[in-house]
Order: sequence, then structure tokens, then C-alpha cells
Amino acid sequence: MEKIKKILAPTDLSDLSQAGVRYALNLAKAVGAEVMVYHVVNYEELIQYGEKMAMTRPSRPADSILEKAQTVLSRFLREHFADLIPPVKVHEKVELGRPDENIVEEARKERPDLIVISTHGRTGLSHILLGSVTEKVVRHAPCPVLSIRPEREQKASQRAAVAT
Repeated sequence: MEKIKKILAPTDLSDLSQAGVRYALNLAKAVGAEVMVYHVVNYEELIQYGEKMAMTRPSRPADSILEKAQTVLSRFLREHFADLIPPVKVHEKVELGRPDENIVEEARKERPDLIVISTHGRTGLSHILLGSVTEKVVRHAPCPVLSIRPEREQKASQRAAVAT
């Protein structure tokens, strides 16, 4: 097994995605790797950022949306991972697109040794219709992918299993 030097940690900035980023940062700290925290602004976010930005800055909406998303990503990292960031070399990147496709393409470009990504555990009809970003990344990534299940989600599954 080759040494892990570079980790790609995609996030959608949700509470559930924190588990993947935290795991990536802890792993990087342990093995001396660097981490690229990567956020893809998808179509739904584009509408949200666009509405907010239309009120403040009407020129060049795509650039404004990316600037806003970069600010939100930086705040997300400061608020949730301040304890892990100082000892780890962290890069931040924000792009527009489809999360699953962009993550796989970013992995092809940047050649990380590992992708660490949270799973959101969507089930039933929503999973069938929408699929899973994590599942698509696992299927198409050019490198190993470590899927992290958030603790809160694990506890909910355990409670449901006990209740049945």
C-alpha cells in the first residue's frame, strides 16, 4: 500500500457531511497528508445563492455565486474544524456543476490517493429516483473511496432496528 499524501474531501456543507471532512482531516493529521476540501455548488444551491446575490450584486452572477460559496465553505471549516486545521495543510475549492461528476473529474485532475466522503443514507423512493452522490463517486472514481456514515445516522438506524 502506498503512502497517503493527498486526500479529497467533498462536502455539501450539511451537518451530515461534517463526518467525512472530520475523518479526512484526522486521517491527514495522522499520516501527514494534505486535504482538499471540495464543494460543488449544484443547481439547487445556484438558485439559493442567485436569489441572495441578486439583492446585493447584480453583475456577473456566476462569479458572485462562487465567491459567496467560497465564503460559506471557509466559514464551515472554521466553525466545525478549527481544532484540526492548524496541523493539516488544507486547500479549499468551490466549483459549479453536478457534485458526483465534478468530484470524479476533480479526482482525475488532482490525483488524490483517497477520497473521503460522507454518505447521507437516503433510502427508498428518494434513493431510487435521485441515487446517491457517494454511490456514483464510488462507482466512477479513479482512486479508492472511503465512505463515512455519520454517527447521528448510525444511531438512528440502530434505534429503528431495535424498535422493529
